[in-house]
Amino acid sequence: MGNKNSSSEKLKHIKIFKIRVLSSGDKYGIACKDLKELKEKGCKKFQLPLSKTRVVLYEDGTELSEEYLKNIPDNTELVMLTDGQTWQGYVTDIDQFLNAFYKKQMDVVEAARKLLADENAPKRQKLLVDFIQNLNENILAESREEDQPWFEGLEPRFRNKSSYMRYSCASRIRSYMKEVQSVNSTVDPASKDEYKRITDTMCDELRAVRYNGCYFDRTDQKANRLCTAEGWFSCQGSHDAETCASKHSINPYSNRECRILFSTWNLDHKIEKKRAVLPCLTKAVKECNGRDVNWQYFFNLLFTMENLKLVHIACHKKTSHNLSCDSSMIYGKRKRLKRLKK
Repeated sequence: MGNKNSSSEKLKHIKIFKIRVLSSGDKYGIACKDLKELKEKGCKKFQLPLSKTRVVLYEDGTELSEEYLKNIPDNTELVMLTDGQTWQGYVTDIDQFLNAFYKKQMDVVEAARKLLADENAPKRQKLLVDFIQNLNENILAESREEDQPWFEGLEPRFRNKSSYMRYSCASRIRSYMKEVQSVNSTVDPASKDEYKRITDTMCDELRAVRYNGCYFDRTDQKANRLCTAEGWFSCQGSHDAETCASKHSINPYSNRECRILFSTWNLDHKIEKKRAVLPCLTKAVKECNGRDVNWQYFFNLLFTMENLKLVHIACHKKTSHNLSCDSSMIYGKRKRLKRLKK
């Protein structure tokens, strides 16, 4: 009877952990009663020097003490390290296969899938899934011949990705111009000619800059585009924030689904187009009294990144921005408009 109780007590103190080393992603279960036994069994399994080996948490790299070991649950994943080795948690795993970019891409994908197979944390699962998906896409391909699935549903006239993305951006800017022109029907009759003269001037300027389609074109100059050379876009945050707290990003050049999803991202006016800019413009035309309305100021507010922010749909606040035009910028010198018309 006494022996049974003794055996039962010993079993209560036995814990099981998953052990691995840096040189391999393989994990092994080890049962032990304390840190000393864990190290002994682990070093024997992986042929490591006992005196120079330490054990850390896979999760965040925390080195284990005897007391710490007692308080962590069974099946916790641990990493055994020897002299000169470091571990910063799962980030180290990601660093390792990011470095594999210098090797074959499929090696990176395989490494990511191996990590994902045993990963339970939802956030890290999503990170790995997104990473695998993006690596498997033909991101750098440009032509229709190189990545036919990307062009599914698009007109044959689009022969490469950048030309379509430029067209996509220009279409958005054109739609803003149509809104500006449509307001002419509500302008005071005495001001219609002046309003039309200003909008015609804006149209000429937009055509000259190709409707700012460069914003979405990854082949354009770095200073003009909103993406990296590979085509990655980052959310710039809501109108009242400096940056995007959620770090939203997307690469519409990667696959058809991302291309379609990118259409839900907004070029949002910080000073709102309908609530502020257009009412201010029509009022300025009506009350100009011989002064020249500063069309360039309104042009920048309506069609350029001076007043636009690229935002993920979740960062697009549809409530009033409570921002207004700068009254000191509304009127300018008439010669600016005359010079452009030449």
